[in-house]
Amino acid sequence: MSAGMNERTRLIIGDDGVRRLRDAKVVLCGCGAVGGYALEGLVRAGVGHIRVVDKDVFSESNMNRQILATTATVGRPKAEVACERARSINPVIDIESMDVLVSEDTIPAILDMGPDVLVDAIDTIGMKVRLLREACARRIRAFSSMGAALHTDPMAVRIAPVMDSSVCPVAARVRRELRGCDTSLITCVYSLERPVAVPTEKDENGKSILGSMPTIPAIFGMTLANEAIMYILGKE
Repeated sequence: MSAGMNERTRLIIGDDGVRRLRDAKVVLCGCGAVGGYALEGLVRAGVGHIRVVDKDVFSESNMNRQILATTATVGRPKAEVACERARSINPVIDIESMDVLVSEDTIPAILDMGPDVLVDAIDTIGMKVRLLREACARRIRAFSSMGAALHTDPMAVRIAPVMDSSVCPVAARVRRELRGCDTSLITCVYSLERPVAVPTEKDENGKSILGSMPTIPAIFGMTLANEAIMYILGKE
C-alpha cells in the first residue's frame, strides 16, 4: 500500500493506527447493498487482510443500491468483483473470495482464518443467527447489519449492542434467536424508523422482494466499517 494512500488517514490515527489496520484480519459476509459499502470503507482505511464471502451474482435490480453493481458486473460473482474492486484501490491488499453460501456446513471454514473482526452483511436471518452464534463461540468480535430495506430516514440509523436494539423487525428476530448466547461481542447497526408499508412482491423462488433506497444501505455499510475500524484501532 502506497504512503500516499495512507496520507490523510495517518493524520487522524498516526503510524500505529495505520499499522494496526494493515495487520488486521477481517471476514466480510455479504458483498451486496450493505456489504459492498462496508468493503469500500475497510479497504480505503487500509485494512490489510480481508476474506469476502458471497455466493450470489449481480443482477440489474442491484444497480440502484449496490456500489459493486454496474453494467459491467451484472451476471458476475459478487465475491470475485469485490476482490477486483479492493485490488483496484490497494494493489497489495491480501484479499480472498469464498464463493459459497453462508450455511451451517460452511461457517467453520469461513471463520477458520482466525479473524480479528467479523462483519456480517447477509440478509438471511437464520444463517445470520448461526454465523453470529459461531462467532460468539469463537470469541470473535462481530459487527452485524440488521434490516436496511424499507427505510428512508438516515437520521434513524443507530449503533448498539444487539440485545439493546429496538423497533427493527430483523433485530427482534435476531435477539430472540440469540437468547442464551453470550452476545457481548456483537454490535449491530439498525434503524429506529418503522419499515415503510408497501406491497411486497415475490421473486420466482417465492422470496419477498423488499424495496430499498440507494442511500440507507450505504449508511449501514459505512457505519459497520467505521465500527470495525474503531475496534481495530482500540477506540471502541
